[in-house]
Amino acid sequence: MLIDIFHDPVCPWCRIGKKHLFDALAQWAEKEVDIRWHPFILDNTVPADGYEFRSFMRNRKGIKAEELQYMFDSTQYAGKAAGVKLNFDKIRLAINTKLSHQLIALAPAKVKNDVVEAIYKAYFEDGLNIGDIDVLIAIGRAYQMDSRELRLQLSDDAAVKSFVAESIFARPHDINSVPFFIINNKVKINGSHSVEMFLQALNRAALIDISAKIW
Repeated sequence: MLIDIFHDPVCPWCRIGKKHLFDALAQWAEKEVDIRWHPFILDNTVPADGYEFRSFMRNRKGIKAEELQYMFDSTQYAGKAAGVKLNFDKIRLAINTKLSHQLIALAPAKVKNDVVEAIYKAYFEDGLNIGDIDVLIAIGRAYQMDSRELRLQLSDDAAVKSFVAESIFARPHDINSVPFFIINNKVKINGSHSVEMFLQALNRAALIDISAKIW
């Protein structure tokens, strides 16, 4: 089973959707699953130093401070129901995520899912700047990635631009928001749906695959 995930580490609903998917996979009978992570940079105009988080979000959404707080509270409640922490009070910066996507791509396959989760945790629980090379190197080092090599790779402008290009490529291909999941190149899920819906989608993709082999 192949699952393609389009996401951005500053998207709280991506973290919720990821948790629902992985909870569904834990219940699913089929254990052979290959997950591919794809970048979907929500705002590549954010500079390397980032923007002050709350003012950026108010301007982006076109809402007042109390409306923004209500949005944070409701999203935090959804995260708690899913079993993930979303501490918006700790987040100080809206950041550009292209370097965090590059770290995910560089991570060895056996720890890639863990690195993804570590990046989400760094932002939504610890309030760290996941656009900062030193923060990302620390995450990589925790998973036995070489610090010196990582610094060189994360400083490679050409490599960074390739992630921006992939993110742009997704948009004309009917992927306009994240999270977005494609199961076995057949079943598409747009949004952070329930564990039950992911289970249904997994079973549907498996059934399509079996039917194709029979015919």
